[in-house]
Amino acid sequence: MNGPIDFAEINRAALAAFPAVLARILPGGKRVGKEIVALNPRRADRDLGSFKVNRYNGKWADFAKGDKGRDPLSLVAYLADISQVEAARLLARMLGLETEGRRHG
Repeated sequence: MNGPIDFAEINRAALAAFPAVLARILPGGKRVGKEIVALNPRRADRDLGSFKVNRYNGKWADFAKGDKGRDPLSLVAYLADISQVEAARLLARMLGLETEGRRHG
């Protein structure tokens, strides 16, 4: 990926490898139907149930706080408390993609 960061491509690649991505960013998550239910690492979450990620489309929500997003990039940005651009770079490195003309990995 040379030039500007291709957010759509990074999201597509993340969804293609989403089980592995989720295992890395939400260790201990449990598969319940089409969702991964996990503890939210951004708060003192003790019980599974309120933080869910759709395993197929990347939509996620913390129903206890009202936080939500529509894709893997927004999930990584939320969990790491970083910008979308930083999340794109982090996720691209995780997936072995290139961003801004540099190979990460």
